[in-house]
Amino acid sequence: MRNQNRDQGQNQNRDQGQNRDRDRHHDSDPLEETWRTAEQVVSPPGDRPPAGRDEPDPLYARPEQPYGPAVRPDTRPEQPCMQAQERLSAQQGPRYAQSAASTEQSYAPPEQPYAPPEQSYAPPEQPYAPPEQSYAPPEQSYAPVDRPAAGPQPWDHRAGPAAPVRTPAPVPAQVPPLAQDPPPAQDPPPEAAPVDRTGERLARPPELGAPWHSGNKPPMYPPVPRKLPAAGTDPAAAVLPDIVVDGAEYGALSVRAASVRGDSHRYLGEPRQDALCVTRIGDRDRGELLLLAVADGVGSAARSHIGSNEVCRLAAAYLDRAAEGLCAALAAGDGETFADTADAVVGRIATLLTDLAVRGSHDPGDYATTLRVLLVPLDPAVRIRGFLAVGDGGTALLREGRWYLDITEEGSGPGTGVIDTRTDALPSARTASTTLLGPAAPGDVLVVSTDGLSTPLAGEQEMRDFLATAWGSGQVPGPADFLWQAQFRVKSYDDDRSAVVLWEAPDERA
Repeated sequence: MRNQNRDQGQNQNRDQGQNRDRDRHHDSDPLEETWRTAEQVVSPPGDRPPAGRDEPDPLYARPEQPYGPAVRPDTRPEQPCMQAQERLSAQQGPRYAQSAASTEQSYAPPEQPYAPPEQSYAPPEQPYAPPEQSYAPPEQSYAPVDRPAAGPQPWDHRAGPAAPVRTPAPVPAQVPPLAQDPPPAQDPPPEAAPVDRTGERLARPPELGAPWHSGNKPPMYPPVPRKLPAAGTDPAAAVLPDIVVDGAEYGALSVRAASVRGDSHRYLGEPRQDALCVTRIGDRDRGELLLLAVADGVGSAARSHIGSNEVCRLAAAYLDRAAEGLCAALAAGDGETFADTADAVVGRIATLLTDLAVRGSHDPGDYATTLRVLLVPLDPAVRIRGFLAVGDGGTALLREGRWYLDITEEGSGPGTGVIDTRTDALPSARTASTTLLGPAAPGDVLVVSTDGLSTPLAGEQEMRDFLATAWGSGQVPGPADFLWQAQFRVKSYDDDRSAVVLWEAPDERA
């Protein structure tokens, strides 16, 4: 009796423990109720395994993927209850195994006693919809470039060799103009066609063309600059211009001057050996004079092109120092004082030119040059002009359309054509030949030149006629016209040519 009560108490305690375990696992395992039903069917009440389990059975475990498909019945292992019984017997020991074995013969589990419940949770359709794109790309700010039609493809053997694809240049962006941009410049209206003196329109502006010449044919050499001296050989020669044009105007006095390299020097690439000078010396207190000078470097002297330019510079410098005495001598018509002053200046020039040669370790004869100077007082009341010269050259007077050649020679008459052939030259010569010319008459034209002009002028009548018409008309030519006129060409005269011409204004201008 005592043992029976003890057994009943143990059974009650076991039932209470099972109830507590069942309550604890009720929330965690949704198949617990099904499990208890199968357990009651398989084992007797006295030999049932404890309700609580340490681990859930993996066969009936909750699926890890809640949104996955349900397990199909035909893929579940057969006789799940028998497998559960074996696991329970392993946990409960031999006693539970014997009890299970005794009941195995009397009970056959129904086929497929368990059907898993249909999936009670269906995932919502499209639980997440991405938000609409909140950023819209900007509209295309430029128009795509039209590309040329595609040519044959490189893999098409029937189309022949593929043409090279050329990428068109990008279209530059058009920058809008500023609000205050100035209007675009417009081309000036075309000027009216030039007209001649009769009022008729000309097809093109007049041109001087090539200088005139005497005879039926011009000289063989063209009248244009040609070969130039080399700077590496003679820098002083290389910087000398081929042509020089100059001029001046003071009251009733007008001056034009030009120096042109001769045809022979142009052909050989040699420098122009002539030089000229047009300047003013003195001042108002001492007296002012125009200094008009030409110099002709001796052709056989290697550095005569330097000597000719140097004596013109020295003449201007030292005659300026003697300007007061020279003005007084010309105003008084004192030829002796004028000659003494001129000799002193020429001697000084010769000394300085010799010193220049010695300092350069050169022979003074390499600088040999002539010099011809005309001094013209700017005082209109003084009508006497002073002349001094070292070496050959020419001094001619054009009065009332008639030439008076070499007027510095004693006893020469108008138009005799006497040619000055003196060969004295600086720096060996230390005195000058001097003459007072005048009185000057209104409209006179006085010409001081090198032998490149004086020699053909004396020997060629066509040249005298041409220049008499050009310079004796009462109109002073412009510098360009004067240059063209002074280049009148005569065969066999190919030396450098330099001339300074003084126009005395007619009475109405004076």
